[in-house]
Amino acid sequence: MTSTTAIGIDIGGTGIKGGVVDLTTGELVSDRVKLPTPHGGEPDAVVEVTREVLDRLTGGDPEDPVGVCFPAIVKGGRTLSAANVSKKWIGLKAEKKFEKALGRDIHFVNDADAAGFAETTFGAAKGVQGLVLLTTLGTGIGTALIYNGVLVPNAELGHIEINGHDAESRAAYSAKEREDLSWEKWADRLNVHYSRLEFLLSPDLFVIGGGVSKRWDEFAGLLKSNTKTVPATFRNNAGILGAAALAADDARTDRG
Repeated sequence: MTSTTAIGIDIGGTGIKGGVVDLTTGELVSDRVKLPTPHGGEPDAVVEVTREVLDRLTGGDPEDPVGVCFPAIVKGGRTLSAANVSKKWIGLKAEKKFEKALGRDIHFVNDADAAGFAETTFGAAKGVQGLVLLTTLGTGIGTALIYNGVLVPNAELGHIEINGHDAESRAAYSAKEREDLSWEKWADRLNVHYSRLEFLLSPDLFVIGGGVSKRWDEFAGLLKSNTKTVPATFRNNAGILGAAALAADDARTDRG
């Protein structure tokens, strides 16, 4: 019997959070458990807190698929970069490390990819044909590409160069806070970034996520993109939902 729920765990620079997800509706069917990310983000410490989050979750099936998302390029179960965590993650066989510590198979994925998949499966991009580009505006700029509902993994478009600068260093929400920018000045920077993405990719929909999406009304009217642009539905829960949904898809594929 195919499970109707799955577990998603989202590892971030400041917090590790998880929940049990209803795969039909995308709703959490458990309390959301959140614990602080260990200072320095060292692999062993992060894995231990992730295990504790998993142990605290209730309301699912013991056989539920488990998805874990992480702020890094993830390829073949390895972490090839590290954002806001220890550089010891770079090149690490992270998926195997988590599986050994958690005592079960997992699906390991980039955090922006998980958020994009959540919005495509349950949220703002559900049913949208063509190319969807999700951006998460936070400490950096995470990006996810979805074409006709299919995730194209590890798009690092927050790092394209604009006027000699890494785009996220100028246009992430952290830049607004760090430089005390007005909404208007910050939106000007976003518009430069989205204009470049439009030129390169001709997307059919932009979805803007991250914590700042809850303040959508304060900057939406300042965006000048020719592409339809909408706020993400799930904000800070998107990683949990997407990781769970991708784990469930992975489990179904493995069963053939």
